[in-house]
Amino acid sequence: DYVVVKMIPDNRLPPRHLHSVHTGKTFTVIKWESPYDSPDQDMLYAVAVKDLVRKTDRIYKVKTRNSTVEYTIKKLEPGGKYHVIVQLGNMSKESSVKISTVPLSAPDALKIITENDHILLFWKSLALKESNFNESRGYEIHMFDSLLNVTAYLGNTTENFFKVSNLKIGHNYSFTVQARCLYAGQMCGEPATLLYDELGTGEDASASKIGRSTDVAAIVVPVLFLLLVTLGIGFVVLYMRHRRLQNSFTAFANSHYSSRLGSAIFSSGDDLGDEDDEAPMITGFSDDVPMVIA
Repeated sequence: DYVVVKMIPDNRLPPRHLHSVHTGKTFTVIKWESPYDSPDQDMLYAVAVKDLVRKTDRIYKVKTRNSTVEYTIKKLEPGGKYHVIVQLGNMSKESSVKISTVPLSAPDALKIITENDHILLFWKSLALKESNFNESRGYEIHMFDSLLNVTAYLGNTTENFFKVSNLKIGHNYSFTVQARCLYAGQMCGEPATLLYDELGTGEDASASKIGRSTDVAAIVVPVLFLLLVTLGIGFVVLYMRHRRLQNSFTAFANSHYSSRLGSAIFSSGDDLGDEDDEAPMITGFSDDVPMVIA
């Protein structure tokens, strides 16, 4: 025996399995399921987005009959923090999820140039790879002194370089450059970090490595060049000798070529010796032997 029971839909239940599918710099895709399976009519959802940094709220309305709902929330800020709440339009129980958007990338090619009494930090413009970044926002620079274990905020700039002075001899520093934080130290870009080793001479550790590699290259490159030149000259000499030998052999072969036989004729030293043995030896003439001239 069995009995079929149809449950009465309860519109006071919250949406199920609310979660983020994908989050970028300025958007997030959320997904949830209806409070009960196979809705027989359109359901109106209220999607509230609370900005936890700026303390602002936005509400969107989504109307659908699907059991599984996917919705994209746009116009978010990179590096922001948000609290997303989804519930039916009749203000039933809610489901919520916290989302953090992807921050802006770190500046590329951060380098240090050492001057007499200061250093200069250089980097590439972040606007070259981040369409959401405006140069007017600027960058902020921090410095960490590993000897004192202290981090200092050096300031911000809208340029792509920054001057740092009053560095102490023998201290190791780490510099970070990132897109300037927008609100109360939040919604910042990813930092680009570079280690600076004073070494008592004001020399950058990375710069010294580059210098050493440059010195090695200055020695290796000429040596390799000389080896290549020497090999090239050797190949040319061998080629010329080969051509000279080939030409000499060709000339020698042509001088012994018999057009009647169609081949070249060479005589060995043995043959010459045999001919000399068979030929009569010429002796001197005697005075009493008459000379006959025919």
